[in-house]
Amino acid sequence: MKHIVDIIHIWYEEFSDILKDKGILIFILFVPIMYPLLYSFVYTNELVRQVPIAVVDENKSHFSREFIRKMDACTEIRIMSFCNDMEEARHLLMQQKVYGILRIPKSFTWDLNHGDQTYVGVYSDMCVMLYYKALLISATNVSLEMNKDIKVRRYMNNTTTRQDEISRMPIKYAYVQLYNPQSGFATFLIPPVLMLIIQQTLLLGIGMSMGRAREKNDGQIIPFNKYYKNAVKIVLGKGLVYFMIYIIMAIYMYTYVSKDFGLPQLGHYDTFIAFIIPFILSCIFFAMVLSSFVYRREDCIMLFVFLSVPILFMSGVTWPGSNIPAFWKYVSYIFPTTFGINGYVRINNMGASLYEVADEYHALWLQTGIYFFIACLIYYTHIFKCVAQIKKPIDIIEKI
Repeated sequence: MKHIVDIIHIWYEEFSDILKDKGILIFILFVPIMYPLLYSFVYTNELVRQVPIAVVDENKSHFSREFIRKMDACTEIRIMSFCNDMEEARHLLMQQKVYGILRIPKSFTWDLNHGDQTYVGVYSDMCVMLYYKALLISATNVSLEMNKDIKVRRYMNNTTTRQDEISRMPIKYAYVQLYNPQSGFATFLIPPVLMLIIQQTLLLGIGMSMGRAREKNDGQIIPFNKYYKNAVKIVLGKGLVYFMIYIIMAIYMYTYVSKDFGLPQLGHYDTFIAFIIPFILSCIFFAMVLSSFVYRREDCIMLFVFLSVPILFMSGVTWPGSNIPAFWKYVSYIFPTTFGINGYVRINNMGASLYEVADEYHALWLQTGIYFFIACLIYYTHIFKCVAQIKKPIDIIEKI
């Protein structure tokens, strides 16, 4: 019973300190609530539409006008200007009045009529990759459609519409994109970002709490009283506060944010709860370990914020995991998000069961155990230091 009382007291002290500190409240309450809404709202349209482009038609023929007309019919781009030469189009691109250029060369019709392969120039402002994607996809689709029409014209022996259809597409195929049918940016980005927000806000919140404790206790991370004499109780008491807050935040992200913005949600709720528990625990104990390097409240911002983008890349979601060098792949295993992001995406977007994400699930429990043990060691050393500092003046007084 005494152990439970001690843990509850440590929990109460930590919770009270959080409520008194506006900085910590911002990181563990405001940011987890508002950031998912902000990211989801920014990318809610999923796709870039009507990207303005300029056209340089050096051919000015029936074929070139047909190509331009079909390009203008694409929903991804919008022809903003017709230019006489590339210099004029480049000037519009520099002024950001357009974000891409379509150039049809003089030899366009000549090559087609003589059975030679021709080309169309596509130039894009690479400041935003989505502009390039929209322009490239539109030009590729139009060129494929025109290729089919040219093939039909060259089959002079076709006598029926059905024969023309077979000439256009001898092998019929259906292109279906699994789990992200519209190739949307929000569907691809928001689920991993939600897991990243949980880890990073815990790092910042617990780090700031550690810095506050050092400032409050003359450089020590714990006060010297009867409740803070056992490292396991300290870790459990402090961790319980953040677990109670973040299990609610995780449910809020999974239910409200995903449903309100129409993101895919194929996984079962029970599977999500079973998976998110070890993820939150591993993040909490991982944050406790790293926050031992925080000596001032502001240090956590300099130490942890810059890690967000590298962690997202190393997770293997935004960059193919097979192309990540072995060294960085092993480095990524340090962070709970590496397993949390991959497991959550497969559960949420692909409807995976807990058995199908068993590797990530077991890895998170392993991290939880390792980081819990390290956190207990850290607090044990600080308890030993506190006792040593108290005993030292007593020994001096006895000698006098």
